[in-house]
Amino acid sequence: MTDVKIARALLSVSDKTGLVELGQALAAHGVDLVSTGGTAKALRDAGLPVRDISDLTGFPEMMDGRVKTLHPKVHGGLLAVRDNPEHAAAMAEHDIGAIDLVVVNLYPFRETVAKGAGRDEVIENIDIGGPSMVRSAAKNHAYVTIVTDPADYPALIAEIERTSGGTGFDFRRAMAAKAYAQTAAYDSAISGWFASVDVPEKFPATRTIASRLVTTLRYGENPHQDAALYVSDSPFANGIAQARQLQGKELSYNNYNDANAALELAGEFAGQDPTVVIVKHANPCGVATRPSLVDAWNE
Repeated sequence: MTDVKIARALLSVSDKTGLVELGQALAAHGVDLVSTGGTAKALRDAGLPVRDISDLTGFPEMMDGRVKTLHPKVHGGLLAVRDNPEHAAAMAEHDIGAIDLVVVNLYPFRETVAKGAGRDEVIENIDIGGPSMVRSAAKNHAYVTIVTDPADYPALIAEIERTSGGTGFDFRRAMAAKAYAQTAAYDSAISGWFASVDVPEKFPATRTIASRLVTTLRYGENPHQDAALYVSDSPFANGIAQARQLQGKELSYNNYNDANAALELAGEFAGQDPTVVIVKHANPCGVATRPSLVDAWNE
């Protein structure tokens, strides 16, 4: 696969971190910037030339922003196979221009749930257009670059500099893989919220669990093994992985396993007197419940 030059970029982000710097780098290479709502405003406020998405689609943003990019001139520009004559003819017939780069991050659904927002606000933070663009661009990564994480903007800028205005296939493939992982985790968070709030089935037919890497650990169950800590993306997750370490050296796999086992066992006595649990290799060695932690410890 050859490098693909970026002639047009579509930017639509909730997290504006690094947006202006990226816009400046794209503009310096003559990229046509197309954007939506607050993203377009942020770029304009920085003095960058940008077109509204409505200029591209010929259709206004509507319904409080619920409908902005769900349009054939957006998804046709993302999904067209560039060297397919039939696709090229359809683009010409319907005046669809190619979109070479999509920079999208999604509505802050998890953060909205985590802050205890009401149902209506949570629902409004379920992104529809964003994941649709991400999936279209990622599917067509042979021709389109998708970037979903502001942490990848420096790498994107470096790639554009390396290729004199484009991206290589390996970069596009890596970004597509990351994009699909992010949309999968996003949908998992939404599914988990509905399961916890609206459909409290004890054993649902399907359960999706997404997790993110927090850190690598000193070693695994044995010193010669590698290990890493992943935590659930669910805002309802609650365990040792979500705790803050106050002192001591970096924890190992066994430390986390033992501590979580102790926490779960102590949780069996919730609502009762303070409880002390002692474990070794996740096996309870002692449990006591008394009016004070000191008494429970001494017991």
